[in-house]
Amino acid sequence: MTQTLDDLLDGLRAAAEPTRLRLLALCAQGELTVSELVQILGQSQPRVSRHLKLLCDAGLLDRQPEGSWVFYRLAEGSRANGLVRRLADMLPHDDAQLQLDRDGLAAVRRTRAERAAAYFDANAGGWDTIRSLHVRDAEVERHLAALVPAGPDKEVLDIGTGTGRILELLGASGARGIGIDQSAEMLRVARANLAKAGLANVHVRQGDMYRLPWRDPAFDAVTVHQVLHFADDPALAIAEAARVLRPGGRIVIADFAPHALDALRTEHAHRRLGFADAEVQGWLRAAGLAPAETVALPGEQLTVCLWAADKPAAATTKH
Repeated sequence: MTQTLDDLLDGLRAAAEPTRLRLLALCAQGELTVSELVQILGQSQPRVSRHLKLLCDAGLLDRQPEGSWVFYRLAEGSRANGLVRRLADMLPHDDAQLQLDRDGLAAVRRTRAERAAAYFDANAGGWDTIRSLHVRDAEVERHLAALVPAGPDKEVLDIGTGTGRILELLGASGARGIGIDQSAEMLRVARANLAKAGLANVHVRQGDMYRLPWRDPAFDAVTVHQVLHFADDPALAIAEAARVLRPGGRIVIADFAPHALDALRTEHAHRRLGFADAEVQGWLRAAGLAPAETVALPGEQLTVCLWAADKPAAATTKH
């Protein structure tokens, strides 16, 4: 969107207030809820909410509802057109008030991490059981990273982001990334992990893989890591992923080859016991994508497959 002089003036007016500058400085370090910002700033919720609304109206912050929570972060692709980042970069790092705010943010992140660890501890048994059956995660991640186009000029979507591990892996290359997941608890785990990794270029949000919240193609790469075996309609999930993929972009899917471990269905809610290569490649072609050669990584009892497919530069997604 083209920036006008009025847009620039609106942004400058909205930012020209001490509390709002503090909010910009905090949101420049990651997404935060109203209650977290209230805790850090030591101000009333109505007052903080009023300042946040002014910043959102001016296009400096994005507001993202997630169930009963709302997350705020620096705007991307807004009419402020980069003003918000320049303002955040201009703030004096050695200012005493901003240092106190950073200390408050550190306390909020510690609380997040403790809650995430408690949730992970309560559920880790299931993940550990499954991990013991297949090739090491590091090996899967190495192959996946080699297949995904990443870098500072790339925008990546991770569907079913879970703990945020794939987003962390790709974000380390400088790629701008978004992870979606339906589970609020898993999103808390992911946020804690991404904050610990110090990655401000990636974030997560609640979303439905069958109804992605983008009207137009918006990503250079889409990853779907160990998600399809939970899906009621894997073909529809792939078609929706292809819809938001830019021409020339790539989708990479990591999941299991067919297996007979029925306990994964009864004890870990897997809807599908793996996928045949021809089945997944058929879904990719039906979505208007050109599949690459499948990578198979055999493990103790499970084989992890990586399916990559590209969206032709002049193609339109089929439905």
